[in-house]
Amino acid sequence: MNGARPEKLLKAIANLGYGSRKEVATMFRAGLFTDASGEVLYADDRHPLADVRIEGEPLDPPPGLTLMLHKPVGYTCSTRDPGRVVYDLLPPRFRRRQPALSPVGRLDRDTSGLLLMTDDGALLHRVISPKAKLPKVYEACLAQPLRGDEAASFASGTLLLESETTPLLPATLETLSPTLARLTLTEGRYHQVRRMFAAVGNHVEGLHRDRIGRLDLGDLPAGQWRVLTDAERQSLG
Repeated sequence: MNGARPEKLLKAIANLGYGSRKEVATMFRAGLFTDASGEVLYADDRHPLADVRIEGEPLDPPPGLTLMLHKPVGYTCSTRDPGRVVYDLLPPRFRRRQPALSPVGRLDRDTSGLLLMTDDGALLHRVISPKAKLPKVYEACLAQPLRGDEAASFASGTLLLESETTPLLPATLETLSPTLARLTLTEGRYHQVRRMFAAVGNHVEGLHRDRIGRLDLGDLPAGQWRVLTDAERQSLG
């Protein structure tokens, strides 16, 4: 908390999503919260959250939480969609955190791969800002074989998407097979990868994002998540 005096535990823990203040107060009365040595804590205590345990387990990270999620196909980056949403893949309390845990940019329902989520508004805006030019790497499975001229078109800095008047920034295309391509972008327009291939007469049948900046999914299974380290957060700019 940057040297400031910790706020009362009742408010701090409720803001982490463990329950309403009334619910958390009940948990305190039941003796569920202790410090690392096992001493019972009380709702009006002021105590470092890193030293607090709930039924012996550490609390979730305090505000400043950033995680990576391996988003499967079929989930949306929304809180109001009637179908499956990415929050369904996280502990329910993450959805109730204050400040809110939000996707950093979006992947559509039919796109899988690396999705960052954070409650750090400054970091969120740094990552999605066009000025950051943070590279994002996608693999696209295509309906038709590549012709061979797509890489030059994408790299030209002159390609226009339908209904837009500003050309795309140069992007790098690597051919992995006749119908599989790796595309590296430094901007994030609406459905950009799908629209880029549509502009050169092709159709994306499957899309996966595997890298943002220097972060990649590694061996994280689909549907799983993990908290970023401080070094990984700093690598995002």
